Amino acid sequence: MKFSVGYRLTADGEWFRCLLTEKEHLKEIYFPWTGFSSGREETAPEGLSPFDAEAEKRRELKALHDAGIGMNLLLNGNCYGRDSLSRAFFLRLGDTLDEVTDTLGVSSVTTTSPVIAKFIGQNFGDLEVRASVNMEIGTPEGMTYLSEWFDAFYLAREYNRDFGAIRRMKNAAEAKGKKLCLLANSGCLNHCSAHHFHDNLVAHHGEIAEMDNAYDFQGVCWDYLRDLVHLDEYLRITNFIRPEDIHLYEEWFDCVKLATRASAHPERTLRAYIRGQYIGSVMNLLEPDHSGGVLPLLVENSAIPAEFAGTVGNCQKNCESCDYCRRVLRSALIQMEEIIHADQ
Repeated sequence: MKFSVGYRLTADGEWFRCLLTEKEHLKEIYFPWTGFSSGREETAPEGLSPFDAEAEKRRELKALHDAGIGMNLLLNGNCYGRDSLSRAFFLRLGDTLDEVTDTLGVSSVTTTSPVIAKFIGQNFGDLEVRASVNMEIGTPEGMTYLSEWFDAFYLAREYNRDFGAIRRMKNAAEAKGKKLCLLANSGCLNHCSAHHFHDNLVAHHGEIAEMDNAYDFQGVCWDYLRDLVHLDEYLRITNFIRPEDIHLYEEWFDCVKLATRASAHPERTLRAYIRGQYIGSVMNLLEPDHSGGVLPLLVENSAIPAEFAGTVGNCQKNCESCDYCRRVLRSALIQMEEIIHADQ
């Protein structure tokens, strides 16, 4: 199993060095480009001017490409506003694609926009175009509607633990000559009602930051999980795949995407999935990482039983009459005080 991981510039360069060290486990790096909205906010590391940060970003990406790692460009903003269909936008996009394919060897693009996908197909036929996970495509019909313009489709997060749905999607994709892709470590809640609103905020982050804002919105998940009644349902209402279980997906995927662009410690996440093992709060491996919001409790990854993934992957999803996920969560929920006392 190889991995697709998100690049971001860090002040200490540790993530860049980690990517070079672990390059044999990487299929590709995915990254946004300055001036285009993506699914995550981008800011320059502290101590670097935007100009210096841009120069360093290009240097590191070039070095990763030269090391033999594939390059995937993110154009996965949830909204491009007035630029969504504008001629000027697509002229600028064409110039950008010329640049990144020539200098960085970009061979694929991930986007949320069917129009961007159409533009690339018409003008850059050698590029593979993938439908972003944020498009929430989880049915063969969802692929069929857009099969003319996309070469690959990220599976909607909510189907990560449904092996029957994955088989159906994989079979449908192969029948159409398409690829099926997977994001393994999302920390998002299943079927989040505020997901699209939040993604729109991120896409317009620059404009919003210039305003005198009355509210700060970081998503509904943080407050939701602080309630112990809701935390009790954590395993049922999430979709992440643990490092220990990633091998179960090898029959459907030869490469799995890991969210690392917003992680405080992306090295920890990548190496946990490479090893197929992690001891600590499972939330620390996810984006978003909700561990700080539920302290002094943590969900100990190593306490989740080995059969968990196989059980939920093959279950009938009759959650109203089953408390398996709740029982597993309770067995894995630990008070920080217990760890402190155990170390003394």
